[in-house]
Amino acid sequence: MTQVTLEKTETLAEANSVPSAANWLEIADTLAEQLASTAIVRDQTGGHAHEQRELIRDSGLLSLSIPTEFGGAGQPWSLIYQVVRRLARADSALAHVFAFHHLQVSSVLLYGNDDQIRHYLTTTVKQRLFWGNTLNPLDKRTIATEHPDGGYIFEGDKSFCSGARGSDYITASAWHEPSQSLVVAGLPTRREGVRVHEDWDAIGQRQTDSGTVSFHKVRVQPNEVLLYPGKPWTPAAHFRANLAQLVLVNLYVGIAEGAFTEAQRYTLEEAQPWFTSDAASSAADPYIQHRYGELRVKLRAAQVLADRAGELAATYFAKGPEITAEERGDTAIAIAEAKVASHHAALEISNQLFDITGARGVKREYGFDRFWRNARTHTLHDPLDYKLRDLGRFTLWGDYPTPTSYS
Repeated sequence: MTQVTLEKTETLAEANSVPSAANWLEIADTLAEQLASTAIVRDQTGGHAHEQRELIRDSGLLSLSIPTEFGGAGQPWSLIYQVVRRLARADSALAHVFAFHHLQVSSVLLYGNDDQIRHYLTTTVKQRLFWGNTLNPLDKRTIATEHPDGGYIFEGDKSFCSGARGSDYITASAWHEPSQSLVVAGLPTRREGVRVHEDWDAIGQRQTDSGTVSFHKVRVQPNEVLLYPGKPWTPAAHFRANLAQLVLVNLYVGIAEGAFTEAQRYTLEEAQPWFTSDAASSAADPYIQHRYGELRVKLRAAQVLADRAGELAATYFAKGPEITAEERGDTAIAIAEAKVASHHAALEISNQLFDITGARGVKREYGFDRFWRNARTHTLHDPLDYKLRDLGRFTLWGDYPTPTSYS
């Protein structure tokens, strides 16, 4: 795809002081074209996509989830998920980094007090900050100890820190042994003692910057603590897990859409029918048509379930601290349904892409393998079996999933 400039995006932003949802999606499509123009080479190279992350920053899309009272675009999560999906069609690694920025913004909104929310989000808009993640609640190697003047000292390592490298701020968690719970804080990435390692080396999602972050005697001031240890987790606080799981759903759907579109293009423009086929073209082959029909149904089911869950998440997230346990539970069930469907769609479409394109489809210049590698890497985030278990329990007994950071 040919390289495009930001001229279209800038014109849209200037022409609309408060862009509509359609304007934001058009901006996202322009950005997706930019990412797609280098996606194959960058996927094969790996490393940190500094230039592309600056394109995301320049697009204005980092302000989407920030309320208008703090200078942001004030858009609902249902729109943010649509943007994530469009970016993921072209580059699911950068879509992941973009989505996790907004997930950290939601952490401030869900965990922070009024002063913290105003400070962090106003600063994010004014300085065009990019947020990264060092929360990983399953990795308890980073320990929080009380500082005599208030706040904490963070010490230790944290893994799977998506978007931390190249970020301006991070949300960080540390294990507090006395209370057997987490401390969550918002910190500048360049805070003394914070070291972001360049050690992310996976078969897919190669530019998510999801490596290790080390904390060495990192001072956390009291006003930087978003969630104190031992504090009861409300349904609203647990709602962050819903937003995170739905990020994954839309990444999977975007990968499936990207693979499906690439298969279509190849079939219509380059593929040749099998020599024993009577079809005049690959697209006219009934076996190829059958595959497309089956994959279309899988993709459509994932899209519809993802959209339904996105609308539900956006509606309840807007209630803030008033979110109830039932509302969180209903959202978790809708997300589990969408996650099962999107998981299968992403893996099956990215795999059958090769059955459709045939032997020439494995040429490196096409980069078709990135869809499967990205899907396979990301669908391992948390076991699908437990989503199916939760859906089974809800079906049989009406039990909502137990609130955790993954459900």
